[in-house]
Amino acid sequence: MIKAAVLGSPITHSLSPKLHKKAYEILGIAGEYTAVDVDEKTFPNFYAESLKGGWTGFSLTMPLKEIVIRYCPNISETVFRINSANTLYRVGNEWQATSTDHLAFENLLQVSADSRVAIIGGGGTARAAAGALNSKVANIDVLLRSPERLVAMARAAPDVLLTHLEMSTDLNSYDLIIQSTPAHVFDGYAQNLKSARGVLVECLYKPWPTALVNRYTELGGRVISGRDLLVEQALFQIEIFSGETFDFDSMRTQLLDHI
Repeated sequence: MIKAAVLGSPITHSLSPKLHKKAYEILGIAGEYTAVDVDEKTFPNFYAESLKGGWTGFSLTMPLKEIVIRYCPNISETVFRINSANTLYRVGNEWQATSTDHLAFENLLQVSADSRVAIIGGGGTARAAAGALNSKVANIDVLLRSPERLVAMARAAPDVLLTHLEMSTDLNSYDLIIQSTPAHVFDGYAQNLKSARGVLVECLYKPWPTALVNRYTELGGRVISGRDLLVEQALFQIEIFSGETFDFDSMRTQLLDHI
């Protein structure tokens, strides 16, 4: 039987329990999935005791995506490069860490080598997106409040030329915009947008819609929502935790309908 949970703080808003429980129901397998409030202070003890609890795996959200790497020695090559892990899964008596955020972005982002791409933010989600775009595009512009974060972004996408830009930068001519900053951080810049020629990926799903989403749709642009991203990464976690092979298209549709 699966015993899994989403860890983070705050965590009460998470839709992950609803997603995973529905998936286990669809697959016809026994499973428990809960939400556990764990922050950077309580994570070390939780992690140290977790192997004794019969856990199958954990979904990780803020602020744990970087912290987990300090404690889990078994990380994927992708996690090492992007310095972010959102999934812990048990193999024998050891934890393995991977990033299904990265896999989700690989599935969702459709680009060509000359696509103009902007990423807003430089945290774990932004690095997962940059890593998924590595070698697929030539350039990525990164809008950052803290320019020093560009160093970690460059490690995530070593084959791409990254350029640091101010948060107030004109976003009118981009084919793909990925907004990864926390709630309300970018709200004050949304009205600067005068045209929407491509696709906006808004990684947030609460609050929804964001000011940027409202502006982008008002201008006729297409939006990939935080819920789309949440479900996409969850598909890979469900596959890992359950060990089941299933049709992603069918499961995606049912889970998006469920939430």
